Amino acid sequence: MPISLIVLIIVVLILVLMYNSLVSKKNQVENIFAGVDTVLKKRYDLIPNLVASVSKYMEHEKSLLEEVTKLRANASKPNVDTHEKMALDAKMSSALGSIMVAVENYPELKANENVMHLQHSLNEVEEQISAARRAYNQAVTDYNNAIEMLPTNFMANAMGYTKKEVFTIVESQRQNVNVKELFK
Repeated sequence: MPISLIVLIIVVLILVLMYNSLVSKKNQVENIFAGVDTVLKKRYDLIPNLVASVSKYMEHEKSLLEEVTKLRANASKPNVDTHEKMALDAKMSSALGSIMVAVENYPELKANENVMHLQHSLNEVEEQISAARRAYNQAVTDYNNAIEMLPTNFMANAMGYTKKEVFTIVESQRQNVNVKELFK
C-alpha cells in the first residue's frame, strides 16, 4: 500500500473523529439544556400554587406576586431562546427569593401547611436547577473549548459552530448575606 494512501486514510480518520467529537459535544449541550428546561418548567408549574397560597396574606407584596406571574407567563411562551430563558431564570430566582423572604414576615403564612410544603418543594426544585446549571455549564465549557482549540476549531468553523453562553448568577445573588439582618 502506498504511503500517500496511508496518510490520506489517517487524515480522513482524524477528520471523522474531530467531526464526531464536535457533534457529540453540541448534542450533549442541547441534551443537558433540555434537562435544565425540564426543571425550570417544574418550577414554573409550582408558581401558581405558591402565588395562590400567599396572595391573600401578602397584599403589600402584590407587585412582587404580579412580577412572578408575568415572568412565569413569559417563560412559558413557545419558542423562547436559550439566552432569553437564562435571563428569565435569573429574574425568577431573584423574585422567588424575595417572596420567600416576605413569607418570613407573615407568621400566619409560616404556619400554613400548604405554604410550608410549597417552600419545601421549591427548595428541592431550586437544588435540582442548581445541579442542572452546573452540568450545563460543564458541557458548554467542554463544547466551547473544543470549538476554540486547535485543531478542532477549523472543523467547528467549517460546521458553523459558535460559542455558547453559560448560566451566570445575577448580581444581587453575588452579594454577601447580612446574617445580622436575618436574625432581627
